[in-house]
Amino acid sequence: MNRTGPAVVAEDLRKRYGDTVALDGFDLTVPAGTVHGLLGPNGAGKTTAVRILTTLTRPDSGTARIAGYDVRRQAMEVRYRIGLVGQHAAVDEILTGRQNLVLFGRLQHLGAATAERRAEELLATFRLTEAAGRPVKEYSGGMRRRLDLAASLILAPPVLFLDEPTTGLDPRGRNEMWDAVRELADAGTTVLLTTQYLDEADQLAEHISVLDGGRVIADGTPDELKRRIGADRLDVVVHDTADLPAAAEVVRAVAGADAETEPDRRRVSVPVRDRMAALTELVRALDDAGIAAEDVALRRPTLDEVFLHLTKKEVHS
Repeated sequence: MNRTGPAVVAEDLRKRYGDTVALDGFDLTVPAGTVHGLLGPNGAGKTTAVRILTTLTRPDSGTARIAGYDVRRQAMEVRYRIGLVGQHAAVDEILTGRQNLVLFGRLQHLGAATAERRAEELLATFRLTEAAGRPVKEYSGGMRRRLDLAASLILAPPVLFLDEPTTGLDPRGRNEMWDAVRELADAGTTVLLTTQYLDEADQLAEHISVLDGGRVIADGTPDELKRRIGADRLDVVVHDTADLPAAAEVVRAVAGADAETEPDRRRVSVPVRDRMAALTELVRALDDAGIAAEDVALRRPTLDEVFLHLTKKEVHS
């Protein structure tokens, strides 16, 4: 596979389940050797897209190619070139970590010696050597997911699909999984990551596609997507919730734009362009209005805000 060319290409994929439209003209291009994030709310079509790209589901129409092979006409060739980590671990909890990997190797037609050697390599890669002889039921959530990831790489596939791989993990487990994905990407593996965790995509993905209603509604680098909802944002956290309406009016007057109010956080937020001038003027205006602020801060937009902005816009467009 040419590292500089696309590893994953989908064109106008469509899929229905009865009256439910899962994919409605889904397009995607993932260059080889990159991490690509696929974001979307529940029901957006992320898992259906992954199932089609990994040959587990046939599309109603459209085309898709993995490493140059058509997912419908050349499904076996595609399967030799992909790994898949689903939302739930596929390893056997009774077997040890080492036994699991050897079993996966034998199931993929590796000889006994080759399967054992590959298992040891993967245990070392994912820092599981010390736990290799313990039953998987004794592993932490993060260790199980790393073992699951290792199992998907028995044949060192050039393309890896991660379908919400950190669902249910605690922060430590998520960080362990993130480190493993970064190492794979650094080694040249193409990764397509679907996730509902916006910070996960921000941490890992070089490029992101936002999926809603079965189609891509926006894509770009994390920074490009953030710039779509404006430049820096100015936040004001008031001491008293009753001051929010007045604070929002002051912020609007200073920034010349409508402010977003979050009562649960006692926060008013607005995009600004001349960041330092706006900050100085706002502090003075709040003081003149007699509004007590606990915090006034400048920050970059988050992917959460991008996601909410894009999906809300799509619903109302």
